[in-house]
Amino acid sequence: MNNYSVKKLSRLAGVSVRTLHLYDELGLLKPSVRTEARYRLYGDKELLRLQQILFYRELDFPLKDILAILEDPAFDLQQALEGHRKALLAKRERIDTLVGTIDKTLVTLKNNTMLQVEDLYEGIPNDKMEAYRAEAMAKWGKDTILSAEETLRSFSKEEMRDLQTELSNINTRLTVMMNTDPTSAPVQECIARRFKIILQLSGGKIEMGKLEYFRKLGELYVQDNRYTPVDGMPSLELAQFMKAAMDHYIETQGE
Repeated sequence: MNNYSVKKLSRLAGVSVRTLHLYDELGLLKPSVRTEARYRLYGDKELLRLQQILFYRELDFPLKDILAILEDPAFDLQQALEGHRKALLAKRERIDTLVGTIDKTLVTLKNNTMLQVEDLYEGIPNDKMEAYRAEAMAKWGKDTILSAEETLRSFSKEEMRDLQTELSNINTRLTVMMNTDPTSAPVQECIARRFKIILQLSGGKIEMGKLEYFRKLGELYVQDNRYTPVDGMPSLELAQFMKAAMDHYIETQGE
């Protein structure tokens, strides 16, 4: 078995000694051995656990949520790694799109011309966007969709970008956790925040009860997996996980 001092582990993982001390204090990463001189020594098991911690931190999970996930008896390292891989690939795809958009913006600014709408919303092909819009109107009514679009236009570009980014981050977290208990605290925190953002985006124009609307949204995800993609492909597994988590959230709330 390998033993790593705090300094050696710090160099290997690219984190500060102070961070490792903090993880120890929080119970997130305990050393396998403490010498008589009170030096911390870490083994291969701790090295793997630190890898998990850093993966979750890369996805912006709070430390308390990471602790809850890693201490869950149902935690499976292989499943977690597969989830991390999917989430990181999705994140890389989003970053590549953003970099491409920035490059186009820089070229546009240098040429002193205005951006086109298509450039601002790159990543959603026009034909697909129009098809989704027509389908939504057929499913929920033209007036409902036009009203929703009117609400969305009331947000500034910066506000909309921030909300979309937060929703994307929440979805990434849920993707990573979809093999865990949907009623767990970390999952429910994501669902609660997602509920608030959806209400914010609706502008309070939901005619039915808010929780009933959220319940129907969960049913929609299961019926149409395009709304819950993983690696760009519809995922029934993620849809069912999100519906279970949303149902539990609804059961614990009061209208």
